Amino acid sequence: MKEPRTPAPTAPRRSDPEPAGDGPDAADGTGAATPRAPRSGVARDRPPRRGAEAPGRVRGVLEFFRQRWTALLSSQRFQRWSAAFPLTRPIALSRSRQVFDICAGFVYSQTLLALIRLDLFDRLARGPVRVPVLAQEFGVPEDRLRRFLGAAVTIRLLRWAGSDGVGLGPLGAPLVGNESVARMVEHNVLLYRDLEDPLALLHGETEEGEGLKGYWPYAGRSDREGLDPDDVAPYSELMAGSQPMVAQEVLDGYDFDDHEHVLDVGGGKGAFLRAVGRRHADLRLTLFDLPPVVEVARRNLDEFPGPDRLSLVGGDFLRDDIPTGADLITLVRILHDHEDEDVVKLLRRIRAVIPPDGTLLVAEPMAGIRGAETVGTAYFALYLMAMGQGRPRTPRELTGLLKEAGFTRIRHPRPRSPVLTSLLIARP
Repeated sequence: MKEPRTPAPTAPRRSDPEPAGDGPDAADGTGAATPRAPRSGVARDRPPRRGAEAPGRVRGVLEFFRQRWTALLSSQRFQRWSAAFPLTRPIALSRSRQVFDICAGFVYSQTLLALIRLDLFDRLARGPVRVPVLAQEFGVPEDRLRRFLGAAVTIRLLRWAGSDGVGLGPLGAPLVGNESVARMVEHNVLLYRDLEDPLALLHGETEEGEGLKGYWPYAGRSDREGLDPDDVAPYSELMAGSQPMVAQEVLDGYDFDDHEHVLDVGGGKGAFLRAVGRRHADLRLTLFDLPPVVEVARRNLDEFPGPDRLSLVGGDFLRDDIPTGADLITLVRILHDHEDEDVVKLLRRIRAVIPPDGTLLVAEPMAGIRGAETVGTAYFALYLMAMGQGRPRTPRELTGLLKEAGFTRIRHPRPRSPVLTSLLIARP
């Protein structure tokens, strides 16, 4: 008689809960699965498998060939050959253009700044306008205006229209009425002061009170109680002005319908909560920020939809008690402003008050996000260095800090627009 067969193990069903950290929502920014811990609490002592050293050897071989290839690319003889050879000429031309674009980046951004200060995007939203008409309106020499317009056409902010007119280009059209982008472009003027001497920034020798440090009221201050509403108003205005696009991305990327009470920690003037309140009329809202910031928000209560369901609480989230009662706590562009020690401290304070079925939602630009590498790893890395504290982190780094603070169920949904923000969703 044949022995009964042992049924083959079946794959988990779609409805089975996905282990934290696995699958497309894995919190590493790539969607790659996170290795699972052994089933037992003690790792077994096993002899190293044959060829276990192979990955290191392969990396060494790959690095050797990368170095050889880099040396070849650095050779002027190879550069001349590749620029002349028909099959490699397009690649060589593309690389040279990319290098030039890096050099010309300041010119491009200042061209954008000029168009914003002239309010030209909104002016052209009604249709193309002849260059002589614009020159007369702006009170500038026509030939100089044509040069600026030509630069804007080249970078696709504008387009030539007819024989003597100019209209919106494919990159300029989305900027019509876009206050968020306009605020950030104006704000870059401060960043450029800090980047004027990049080596001074690298050595931490930038002048106190200049550039971003002078604009950000919290820079270099361990005691924030001495701040008043006038100190925090400019930065709060900037954050509020640049918030609508971020808020829309967060609201589209996470379902707030499952919650009853939202606490926005570090909520500034309340721009994010205003967006939440407009879309979700039944939610109770609480804003928690420094007392002078809350005072600025209080001056704008008439801007809130249903101010009767809004609570404003003043306090320092690194020192004072976090308000209780919310089943959803949000940190929107907060963690990247602080060092790891303060981030863990804040997260632990939130973990202490969040209910067992509550959720923490982190939304900010993150490093290492595919498709947005220049945003987190380049722009915000130097921006926060100029600020004087904080840094952009990868989803995996943030996940580690969340786990250290006591959160266990953490996922990183694939962002719809990683240039604006990425999300991490954490539960106790």
